[in-house]
Amino acid sequence: MNTLQSADYIVFLIYFVIVTSYGMYIYRSKKNATTSSNDYFLAEGSLTWWAIGASLIASNISAEHFIGMSGSGFAIGLAIASYEWMSAATLIVVAMFILPVYLKNKIFTMPQFLAKRYNGTVSTIMAIIWLLIYVFVNLTSIIYLGALAISSIAPVSFQFCVIGLSVFSVIVTLGGMKVIGYTDMFQVIVLILGGLVTTYLSLTLLSEQFGFGKDILKGLSVIADEAPGHLHMILDKSNPHYAELPGMSVLVGGMLINNLAYWGCNQYIVQRALGADLKTARKGILFAAFLKLLVPIIAVLPGIAMYVMHQNGMFQQEMVDAAGVLKPDHAYPTLMNLLPAGLKGVALAALTAAIVASLAGKANSISTIFSLDIYKKYFNRDATEKKLVLTGRGCVIVCMIIAAVVAPQLKSLDQAYQFIQEYVGFFSPGVLAIFLLGMFWKKTTPAAGLAGALLTVPIAAVLKFLPMWTNGAFPDYPFLDRMTISFFAIVILMVAISLLNPSTEEQQQSHSIEVDKSMFKVSSEFIIGSFIISGILVALYTVFW
Repeated sequence: MNTLQSADYIVFLIYFVIVTSYGMYIYRSKKNATTSSNDYFLAEGSLTWWAIGASLIASNISAEHFIGMSGSGFAIGLAIASYEWMSAATLIVVAMFILPVYLKNKIFTMPQFLAKRYNGTVSTIMAIIWLLIYVFVNLTSIIYLGALAISSIAPVSFQFCVIGLSVFSVIVTLGGMKVIGYTDMFQVIVLILGGLVTTYLSLTLLSEQFGFGKDILKGLSVIADEAPGHLHMILDKSNPHYAELPGMSVLVGGMLINNLAYWGCNQYIVQRALGADLKTARKGILFAAFLKLLVPIIAVLPGIAMYVMHQNGMFQQEMVDAAGVLKPDHAYPTLMNLLPAGLKGVALAALTAAIVASLAGKANSISTIFSLDIYKKYFNRDATEKKLVLTGRGCVIVCMIIAAVVAPQLKSLDQAYQFIQEYVGFFSPGVLAIFLLGMFWKKTTPAAGLAGALLTVPIAAVLKFLPMWTNGAFPDYPFLDRMTISFFAIVILMVAISLLNPSTEEQQQSHSIEVDKSMFKVSSEFIIGSFIISGILVALYTVFW
C-alpha cells in the first residue's frame, strides 16, 4: 500500500537535509577563487580514492538496478547478477590497462581521446552518439523507473516524481564534480543500507511463509529448495531466458565487451578518475569493484525471493498490471510497501539516493561532452573558463527537461533493465573496437576509426532485424552474441582498412598517443585486492554454475 507514516517522512527529510547541506558545504569549502572548467567537470585533484570509488558506484547503481534487476531476478534468476559480478573483474582490467593511457595523455573527455588519436570527425560523431544515448536512453530510463518506483510506494503521483527527481538532480549537478563526488559517498552508504533492509525483509518473509520464523538463512535455503532453476549463473539453451543471457557469453563474450565499453570508454564512468593521479584512481576503482560484489545481494535476491513467494500464492494482485499481465518489475516496489514505518523511509531514501546520484553523474558528463567537445569546438573557440562552466550548467537543465518529457513514454516496457542493455549494446562494440585499437595498435588509421564510428549501429541493427526481414532465414542471435559478432566484425574491418591504406610514419606521429610498459605497473596492494576479488568471483561461479 503506497502510504508513508510520520517516521518515514522524518527519515526521508533527514536524508534530504544531509545531502543538501553536505553538498553546499563541499561546494563552499572546496570552491576555487577562480572558475575552472577542469575543476567543475573533473574536480581535478580533489577527489580521494574512496570518493572516486563511491561515485563510480553511485553513478552506476540506480532505479534500473533496484527495480530492473529485481524484476530480472524474478523472471530469470541469479544469472542476471553476471552484469554486476563480471563488472568487478572488468574494473580491475580497466584500472590496470585503460586508465593509465588516459591519465598519461591528459585526457579529460572520451571525444578528446578520439580527436587526439584519430581526428575531429570521429570525435564529433561519437560525441553526438554519446549525447543521444545519455539523454534518450540513460536519463530517461532512470527518471522513468525512479518515478515509477517512488510513486508506487509513496502517496505522490508519477508526474510529481518525474519533476521532483529531475529538480533534485539538477541542484546536485550544478555544484560540479566535487559536490557529486563527495555527496556520492553518503549516497552509497544510504543505498546499500536501504537495499539491505529490503533484502532482509524479503528473506524473512519467505522464511515465515514456510514456517521457519524470521530467519535469513532459512529464507535462503527455501530459495534453494523451491527455485533451484533461479540459482544458475550460466544458462543453457533449454532455458527460456537463454536469449537474454546466452551461456558462456556472460563470461567471455558479449558481457565482457559490454562491460569494457561501459567501464573503460564511458564518459560518465571514467570521468570520476580522470582528475586524480594514477595511484589514487586505481584505489578508487578497486574499491568500486569490491562494492560491485554487494549489488546482487541488494538488487537480485529480493526479486528471486518474490518469485518464490508469488509461485506459492502470495502477492498475486501486486505483481500484475491493470490488465492482469504479470510485471516482474513490480517485485521491488511490492516489497518496499511491506516495510514497517521508519524502515520504509530508509528504503525510500536509498532508492532516491541511487536515482539522484546516477542522474547527477550522467548529467554532469553530458554537460562535459557538450561544453568541451561541441560548444567550444564549433560555437565559441575563445570561450572563457567561466563561460564553459555556465554553458555546462545550462546544458544540465536542458537535458534534464528533455529526459523528463520523454521518460513517461517508456511505460510499455516489461523488463526495463534488459531493454537498456540491449539498445546500449548497439553502440558498445564499435566504441570498444575504436578505443582498444586506438590505444594498442598504432597502425590504426583515422579512416578506420571513422568506419568503426559510422558502422557500429548499422551492423548491430542488421543482426537484430535481419531474421525478421528474412522470415527466420538468417539466425536470430541473442543480443549478447550479436555484440560479440559486431565487435569482431568492426575490428576486422578497421584492421583491413588500416592495412589497405596505411598511414605514413609522419601521419602516425600526428595521431599518436603515448603508451609504454611502465604505465601498467601496479602496486602490491592493488595486486592483493585484485586476487581477493578474483577469488570471490571464482567461488561464486563455481557454487552457482
